[in-house]
Amino acid sequence: MLGLIHAAFSLYWALGGRWLLETVGQGPRELLKSGPLSVGASLGLIALFKAAAAILPVLNGQDRLPWPKLWRGISWVGGVFLILYGGVNTLVAWGVLSGLVASPGYNRSAMLGHAALWDPLFLLWGAALVLHLWLSRPVRT
Repeated sequence: MLGLIHAAFSLYWALGGRWLLETVGQGPRELLKSGPLSVGASLGLIALFKAAAAILPVLNGQDRLPWPKLWRGISWVGGVFLILYGGVNTLVAWGVLSGLVASPGYNRSAMLGHAALWDPLFLLWGAALVLHLWLSRPVRT
């Protein structure tokens, strides 16, 4: 569900929505300058990737995909990446907001979004995925 929340927001922004867009930083705003088609295509692909990353481990856990060991390995890499990416970025964002990390002229809305919403969501998504993978690991006899 956590990955699908991320994907849903990317799709929402791809379709022209703007709520919470200021909480993700400069990247999407730069995309907006390139035109609505570029934004829609870019964010649509991001939404598709996030949705696939959220759904494929579940389908694999239900034995609905070919090459289950491959998907399980990819899921492990993805889960660890999400934990590291979300964890480090959450800590850095809180460090900037608290003044422990110098970042003159930062965008406060974007930094709050990364500290309190988007990056913790990545961290929790990764933790849930890794926990699922650990609990569903094959039993060795």
